[in-house]
Amino acid sequence: MTTHMTQHYQSLQRMYLSAPINQLYLPEIVITEGEARIGIELREDFHHAAGAVHGSVYFKMLDDAAYFAVSSLEPELFMLTASFTTYLIRPVSSGVMRSEGRVVSRTRSQFIAESVVYDGRGRELARGSGIFVKGRPRLKDAAGYGVD
Repeated sequence: MTTHMTQHYQSLQRMYLSAPINQLYLPEIVITEGEARIGIELREDFHHAAGAVHGSVYFKMLDDAAYFAVSSLEPELFMLTASFTTYLIRPVSSGVMRSEGRVVSRTRSQFIAESVVYDGRGRELARGSGIFVKGRPRLKDAAGYGVD
């Protein structure tokens, strides 16, 4: 792996962690070529009224892992989620939630990535897939990306 790509992965990780929404979730992230892994510790403030984690948390974990897997392969432009399909498999209310995303297809104009969310015991909680396209903003201008 080149030093340039290692720096790109580290810059993406900083960008992700500096996003204001992540002050709520306090995630951990690791990005490699065409893959991303994210983990969060579940808290009661992520629950819906029936006491389990709200579906929006599942979506965020799935989309973020797929998105950053795709972003690992695009060093210049900010990527955009064009569509994302989510399948919720089982509820969870505590412990750790981790997602793993990977790129499965790529053309000049779009990427397709899949992701899976697991609980702390390795049980599958949800899965999803999305289509991602290149946006107009340059990564170097994104908040947190260029900070060393």
